[in-house]
Amino acid sequence: MLTGALLILAPLFMGFAIALSNRRLMTVIHYTVETLVYFILALLGLGLGQMQGLLDQLGAMAGQVLGLVIVLLVANVAGLWLFHRWQPMELTGQTKEQRPGYRRLFLAGLKPLLAVLSGVCLGYFLLPRLPMVDEVATWALMLLLLLIGLQLRNAGLSLRKLLMNRQGLGIAIVLMVSSLLAGLVLIPWLDVPWHQALALASGFGWYSLSGIVIGDALGPAWGGVAFLNDVLREIIALALIPLVITARPAVAIGYGGATSMDFTLPVIRSSGGLACVPVAIASGFLLSFLSPVLMGVFLSFG
Repeated sequence: MLTGALLILAPLFMGFAIALSNRRLMTVIHYTVETLVYFILALLGLGLGQMQGLLDQLGAMAGQVLGLVIVLLVANVAGLWLFHRWQPMELTGQTKEQRPGYRRLFLAGLKPLLAVLSGVCLGYFLLPRLPMVDEVATWALMLLLLLIGLQLRNAGLSLRKLLMNRQGLGIAIVLMVSSLLAGLVLIPWLDVPWHQALALASGFGWYSLSGIVIGDALGPAWGGVAFLNDVLREIIALALIPLVITARPAVAIGYGGATSMDFTLPVIRSSGGLACVPVAIASGFLLSFLSPVLMGVFLSFG
């Protein structure tokens, strides 16, 4: 399992080591990443749809997802609130900006669910069990991580400056620690070994990664649980950020997890102003690296 985890993580670091300057190529990579995400999610749904006794397991999956979402929400918000009390972030120079279309963002947050649901329907009603689905999903994930590594390296971000951003670094560490503590609390509820509970708590909102990695290691049911937990984090973050960012910027930025540097960033910027942008990018960037590393390490104990 450790060898498999390293094979999955290697493309991310390989991509980050390559510097590109061709803008056209970076545009192609951007659209390829978007396509791969939905392809991988459809494969995740396909594996779920072809799972024996799917209908019998749906109730258990719903309870597991609910437990993960609620306990992680409480732990993350509490940890980030305490961090704000210790290191308050002042939104100096905040300006009123045009707010993004929240309805459009919310509908975009539902697209991953639709991709998985499409795969579930195909697997349950149309396609027989295909043994190569897991292998195709693993290779697609490795390609996705390679391309994401390229994007992170060539986004004009200095790793040194990101690591020197005390607010962003602190928010990322607090979210990671509070999530892992929540994972330990959830062990009796999830009825899994400690390392599997910690792996489930280490997605940080990166649903296309957690769903496939967890599903490959623990089976399609747990992959579905990991996916739903992380996609619901993103949807909740879209509603939470405008409500709390003025009073508690660390809570708003941190709860978005890895999405704070991409999907939820427009909401963070419009609600909190430009001062929040470097903090959100630093936090999301670091969590994007921590998530696959932690999942790989914890799953290697299996």
